[in-house]
Amino acid sequence: LCGMANSLGMLVMARICQGFAAGPLMPLSQTLLLRIFPAEKAPAAIGLWSMTTLIAPVLGPILGGYLCDEYSWPWIFFINVPIAAACAFMGWRLLKRYEGALLRNSIDVVGLVLLVIWVGSLQLMLDEGKNLDWFASGQIVALACIAAIGFAAFLIWELHAEHPIVDLRVFRHRGFSVSVLTISLAFAAFFGINVLTPLWLQSFMGYTSTQAGLATAWTGVFAVCVAPLAAGLSAKVDPRRLIFGGVLLLGAVTAWRTVATSGMGFWDIAIPLMVMGLGLPFFFIPTTGLAMASVEEHEMANAAGLMNFLRTLSGAFATSVVTTSWQDQATRHHAELVGLADADNSVRSTLEGAGMAADAVLQALDGMIVAESVTLATNQVFAVVSVLFVVAASVIWLAPKPTRVVDPGAGGH
Repeated sequence: LCGMANSLGMLVMARICQGFAAGPLMPLSQTLLLRIFPAEKAPAAIGLWSMTTLIAPVLGPILGGYLCDEYSWPWIFFINVPIAAACAFMGWRLLKRYEGALLRNSIDVVGLVLLVIWVGSLQLMLDEGKNLDWFASGQIVALACIAAIGFAAFLIWELHAEHPIVDLRVFRHRGFSVSVLTISLAFAAFFGINVLTPLWLQSFMGYTSTQAGLATAWTGVFAVCVAPLAAGLSAKVDPRRLIFGGVLLLGAVTAWRTVATSGMGFWDIAIPLMVMGLGLPFFFIPTTGLAMASVEEHEMANAAGLMNFLRTLSGAFATSVVTTSWQDQATRHHAELVGLADADNSVRSTLEGAGMAADAVLQALDGMIVAESVTLATNQVFAVVSVLFVVAASVIWLAPKPTRVVDPGAGGH
């Protein structure tokens, strides 16, 4: 449906349908792993699961860029159809024997409706805020009010419902709450710069979609290589140390990237992203394990769903904030540089002396100013994100040291 969309509205509706289907996959896959694997192999299972999620940053940008450059954008959706069909068939055949007795509980319709209302309003506010000048728009103010009231009503209802659609009582576990906070902060920081980098490369650095994909894919390549080591260490070392070191490395690399220039080459961009890939598994794998080890066995399915929901929500929030801040800072720097650039008219004289027309000279000068202003804005965003990584790394020490490993019989499905 996404590939066949002939309007933005149809594409959005098809993507919403995708979200309804794909949303349960992450938490269900985690709980199935914990049910299938014995306790002593649970960390390795989570590590293998995490490796598959890290492959997406490798293949996604390259394949997506190639399909867009060589064919057309609908093919980034069409290519998923045979893959999804094959995975569905294999999942049905291989996992059917692990199906347990069904526990029939009433559906929390009120909680589900409130969840859709406040999350939908918040997502629309984040998506449209930049286009409508945020809270200068009555529509954005209305969406913010609906999201706030809906969220408050959702909290009250879920805390008193007999069978809540989201059991918020799982946050009573300090280890889980801190792990989720760390994941949300660090993933927001990572997702923000992950969205910004290809946007910057394609819009202002002259990269094609394929070239941008090749540059950013190095993070995933190195993450996949290091993931087995992170999975092995998470069963032997205090996971808080691994998380702290991994997230701190992400922050250090992001700080390294604050010295970007408009004339930097491919490897100047790719090498920091390679190093970032070394830290990614040490953040993602042990944090997931720590969160799951902090809750009771019957709460694991709900905990996994909550963790993935908040991680996704933090990524959406970060995308909106980062892109808005980036554009605002670029506009401000452009206004400042216009009054400072070529004050002695030396560049203008050189270009005119080379035979360029007056309009062409002005366009060339403006292009230089735009490139520099965007680069300055990019560096500023990276600086703020690096601080957010440091905060996320520090927060993990609020979690108690885990006293057990996750049990395979937990979580159900």
